[in-house]
This record gives sequence, structure tokens and C-alpha cells, in this order.
Amino acid sequence: MYKIIIDSCGELPENLKKDEHFCNVPLELDVDGYLITDDDTFDQLDFLKRVKNSVKGPKSSCPSPERYMSAFDGDADNIYVITLSGKLSGSYNSAVLAKGLYEEEHGKDSKNIYVFNSKSASIGETIIGLKVQEYEEAGLAFDEVVKKTEEYIASMNTFFVLETLETLRKAGRLSNIKAFVANTLNIKPVMGSTKEGAIQQLGQARGMKKALMKMVEDAVASTKDCSERILAISHCNCPQRAEFVKEQILKLAKFKDVVVVNTAGVSSMYANDGGVILAV
Repeated sequence: MYKIIIDSCGELPENLKKDEHFCNVPLELDVDGYLITDDDTFDQLDFLKRVKNSVKGPKSSCPSPERYMSAFDGDADNIYVITLSGKLSGSYNSAVLAKGLYEEEHGKDSKNIYVFNSKSASIGETIIGLKVQEYEEAGLAFDEVVKKTEEYIASMNTFFVLETLETLRKAGRLSNIKAFVANTLNIKPVMGSTKEGAIQQLGQARGMKKALMKMVEDAVASTKDCSERILAISHCNCPQRAEFVKEQILKLAKFKDVVVVNTAGVSSMYANDGGVILAV
């Protein structure tokens, strides 16, 4: 028996919400003192409205070690935890601490627990979970699942195009990125993850459509063996843009499967209304 725990920055499609092997551990969101738990009660439209009217901007806090420890309970012998990038959140460190505390209380031999730093976010975490499930269902031993999943994470790429970078900027996630005249000239930067899981600017384009096309081209150019990989797209309240990205990328390459989801709380906070994230 195995269990795949993903912090709530990683969206679970409806079929995975019904899969007993998967569960989310929620982060908390704060918009000017209004607290929101990033779980099934999250109301994206209400949240986006609050963010738009916010004076200070939204903040998030990672799950406590106790939340992770509670998720470890149950019949599963193999526990895999997937967190958003350690460069962007304390979620990874919290999960690692939870693993240590759990093993102190129950003994290291009680369960096999491993914490993956996704070095990604959002739907990127989800496809890592799907890869773990693929290896588990194939009958691989725990250590082999860990080894092969870490190799998969090293091969992944995450890209995104946002309407605005203000939330990322206010949260201090863009400290190494040069300022650019985005609003006045309608310049949309194409962003992506570094191999360490930080955020970098990959390019830019005039207007959203051209920026999405550049993201698509960058994704295909940097991905090997597309036909053996899952294409994952998450969007913040813009299904038409997500469909456009899907159609354009499938014109250039074939994938094993395609997953498209609406962003949950934490991803909605960073992506803002109209943002699109792609992981492959």
C-alpha cells in the first residue's frame, strides 16, 4: 500500500481526488487578515476579487509539520511527499521535519517516507505524483521509485506566463530578475523554473498570445521524448487560454497524456487572474 501526499500548491484533477492513493495537505492564505484554507472549500472567484482589492497583497503560509504527520497515518507502508519548490516555500522543510518527528515517535522502520522537492509548483507537482504512481503500480521497490522519480524531476521543465507579476514581486520571488516595462508596452515575460527550483525570465513578447506561443515553443524545444511524457497545464480562471496552449503545443509534439486543471489557492495567488502554467 502506498500514499502520495502533495501540498495544496499541486492541483489534483477530479479523478485523483477520488483516488485513495492521493491526498492534499493544505497551505493557508491570508488576504489583508482574511484567512483562507487552501482545500476543497477554496473559492477562486471570491479570492481573486479579494486580491484585486487588497492593499497589502496576499500571503501564504506552509503546512505545519503536524499536518504532514497526520497525513502519514493510515495503512500505507510507502509514503511519498511532494512539495512545491524549496526555493519558493517552507513547505519542503516542514515536510522533512515532519518525517524526522514521525520516525522519532514511531521508529524508522514503521513506514518508508520520502520527501520530494519538486523544484516546481502547481501542476508540476501533480505530474510528479503521477510518475510515482506509475512506478508503484509497476511493482518497483520503494528505493527504486525514489531514485527514478528524482531522475524524472531533474528532467522536468516548468513554464508560465502571467498577466501581472505583482504578487511574485511583492513576495520577493523576483529578486534576481531585471525590471521591465510590462504594463505600458503590453510586454508579457515568459518565465520558467531553474534546475534548482527558483524563478527565471526566459524571454518576453508583445501581448499575451505571442507570449503563450513563445512558452509553447520553449517547452517543446527543451523537452526530450515528448511522446513518453505527460503534458500538464494549469490556468487561473482562463480555460480558453489553457485550451489555446494545449492546441498549439499538440501541433508541434505528441504526448502520452494531457492534464488541464484550474489553479487551486496557492497557484491562484501567484498566477493571478489569467495566468497559465505549463509543466512537462
